Amino acid sequence: MITKSIQKTNKDIKIMDTKNLVCGFIGLGLIGGSMARAIKEKAPEIYIKSYTPHPETSLKAKEDGVVNEAVDKIDDRFSDCDYIFLCAPIERNNDNLIALKPYLNKKTTLTDIGSVKTSIHEHVKELGLEDQFIGGHPMAGTERIGYINSKASILENAYYILTKTDSTSADRLENYRQLVELMGATPLIVPYSRHDYITAAISHVPHVISGCLVNLVHDSDESDGLMKTIAAGGFKDITRISSSSPDMLQQICLTNHKNISTLLEKYIDYLCRMKEVIDNTDGEALMDFFSNARSYRDSFNDVRSGPIQKTYIIRVDIADEPGNIASVATLLSVNGINIKNIGIVHNREYEHGTLSIEFHDGKAMEKALTLLENHGYPSVD
Repeated sequence: MITKSIQKTNKDIKIMDTKNLVCGFIGLGLIGGSMARAIKEKAPEIYIKSYTPHPETSLKAKEDGVVNEAVDKIDDRFSDCDYIFLCAPIERNNDNLIALKPYLNKKTTLTDIGSVKTSIHEHVKELGLEDQFIGGHPMAGTERIGYINSKASILENAYYILTKTDSTSADRLENYRQLVELMGATPLIVPYSRHDYITAAISHVPHVISGCLVNLVHDSDESDGLMKTIAAGGFKDITRISSSSPDMLQQICLTNHKNISTLLEKYIDYLCRMKEVIDNTDGEALMDFFSNARSYRDSFNDVRSGPIQKTYIIRVDIADEPGNIASVATLLSVNGINIKNIGIVHNREYEHGTLSIEFHDGKAMEKALTLLENHGYPSVD
């Protein structure tokens, strides 16, 4: 069962008192750093301390005003924490748990940020810490890594999975849920075993598939590297996640191997069936396959609170000459149309220069489309 966060009135719950709250971070990379930034941005009074095996990271975070105290090792300085976030790589969190255990206060809520939950839940049970642990997985991030790339906005409106244990109290869970909402994220409560199957399907297997496609092109390309040279929008879109950390992906595949293997087997079955359809030049089956995929994928944009929000993007032909982007931007601006993002589509599959323009809403997009076409900038499907 998945439990979605429900907005409650002040009469329903006691709102978290952040005045004397202390949060500890073990590890301070992209996600840990983003969480610390979000907490400090929304509630500057919360005291944050951090430990990382790279002292310069905690010192930089202190200089930035993100953490109040840079700790040089795991010791009793973490004993006053209300929350401790385990933000190290998956294989390191187990060791950090053992190091933390002698200094834990019973009030402390332990949590992690890993995309695989079963292994840490099992380790927590072995250590007898189930009453203090709630697994966490912020469904956010970028291909970039490290504290230097962290931003509070990464958590904004992102789903944040919470996986409780059999011993998690309702009060502890509710307090953590409120802290997640304070960061700007949307908490969901999911059984940890189901979480691992879901993330295998929507995250881990896609990383494997992306890597396979990249390596397929690498192994199929000729000495002149022409495939790499002309790899265009479609290939880049589907393989973008291959720029993620290899160390992280290795650990994910090692700790969630059963779910990944099960889903890969299903995916291989799909590929074999599609190969047969293509070998048989079955036009009707091909149309059904791509139509169903398109329909289901497009439905993701209609989930109002989902991580894949509806986007309003048009692509228009422009001459590949200096000043053309500025001309388009000026044309839209003088007509009162706000732009969310604008940029050239590089290594494009289109014959002419192509400009991608994103808007905040559909009304602005439609107005811009008509305006640009009337001024000689035809849209590209």
